[in-house]
Amino acid sequence: MIVTEPERYQGRVVAVNGSIVDVVFTPPLPPMQALLLIEFKDDDKDKDTIMLEVAGHISETMVRAIALTPVAGLKRDQPVSSSGEPLSIPVGPALLGRMLNVFGETIDNGNVLEDIEYQPIYATPPPLSQRTVTPEIIETGIKIIDLLAPLEKGGKAGMFGGAGVGKTVIITELINNIAGRQEGVSLFCGIGERCREAEELYREMAAAGVLEKTVMVFAQMNEPSGARFKVGHAALTLAEYFRDTQKNDVLLLVDNIFRFIQAGSEVSGLMGFIPSHVGYQPTLATELAELEERICSTKQGSITSVQAVYVPADDFTDPAASHTFSHLSASVVLSRKRASQGLYPAMDPLVSSSNMLTPEIVSESHYKINHQVRKVFAEYEDLKDIIAMLGLEELSESDRQTVAIARRLERFLTQPFFSTSRFTGKKGRLVKLSDTLDGCRRILDGEYMDVAEKSLYMIGSIDEVGKP
Repeated sequence: MIVTEPERYQGRVVAVNGSIVDVVFTPPLPPMQALLLIEFKDDDKDKDTIMLEVAGHISETMVRAIALTPVAGLKRDQPVSSSGEPLSIPVGPALLGRMLNVFGETIDNGNVLEDIEYQPIYATPPPLSQRTVTPEIIETGIKIIDLLAPLEKGGKAGMFGGAGVGKTVIITELINNIAGRQEGVSLFCGIGERCREAEELYREMAAAGVLEKTVMVFAQMNEPSGARFKVGHAALTLAEYFRDTQKNDVLLLVDNIFRFIQAGSEVSGLMGFIPSHVGYQPTLATELAELEERICSTKQGSITSVQAVYVPADDFTDPAASHTFSHLSASVVLSRKRASQGLYPAMDPLVSSSNMLTPEIVSESHYKINHQVRKVFAEYEDLKDIIAMLGLEELSESDRQTVAIARRLERFLTQPFFSTSRFTGKKGRLVKLSDTLDGCRRILDGEYMDVAEKSLYMIGSIDEVGKP
């Protein structure tokens, strides 16, 4: 149910070009981002409503609007009305446990929402004077992330990778590990999701017992580009409500930021704007910043965001990936090469990074172990070409020692996930940061050189191996 103000603007459709609709109004024109409603009734259907959003003022009497719903049945000269207000969605604790679309309508076959507050999906980020920065990390229970790319509480983290390297699996595991243990509220925003993924995620969250503290907002792949472009703002409106009004700590999970950029590119193309680098919209940086800068912490509460970012053709110089990098405090880069070797989660230890990795924020021991692990992996990477050409036997004794430690660390930093246990047959593990650091320290000290590498593969803490 869409709640709007009394209608102040009346117009009529003069042109329909795909998802772009031109509407003539008697001046004054409705403002930019105003919601336009077109109601009509077919012979064999109930009354239907097509929703548009003002995207441009073409002349003194005409606006160009982008469709937020399918435009099937739309004709010229149909009447258009608007209150001049932007799209609004419901907010409040009554939404917990529910699945919504971009309009705030429930899509989980539950009870219809009644007597609930609505807020516009657009908002100005809090001024710098009201923001807070807490140098604190969130433990995810995933060894390789906690060790090499710890997530900032109240920060933004990105999961970068091409198709099929495990972005959504890690996001699902984070829901299980963090949402179940944190006191606040979780929000999942699906941008351009497959309907299968949304349905599976809903059932998994119910099974994990975290659904009653979670709101899910989806715009699926088959929906118009306008809806996919706006669903991120709709989810952020909910996150801001729980942060500012309910004074909660909010965990916001977004899958997938690339599809937000892709939807913006479609809208830009439909509006007739000249494309920029690699065919993206010329306003890519501005549109991404408008979304990302709303994710922040204030004195009332925090919003911690974890975002999956699809990387087209595994090219990290792609503008969609490179612009997203600049907004993040932690970047988890997933490697197809590591995935092909069965090293899951397939995080690249040398490319992934976090702003939290300083001795003042993480402990001194964590900082030193992280540095030693990266150094071993870097040396192993340099030796791989020599091993491929000449064999392991041609290396010096110290280099062979480095390779042996690196291979054991690689396997120790793999981990069975709760979200994949029904596929792998291995029970998931949630590992404390202290156990991760202890295991890495003991491997670096050469304590497990006499233990077979495979004994360290897909385990939790190092104690599962037993005494070497």
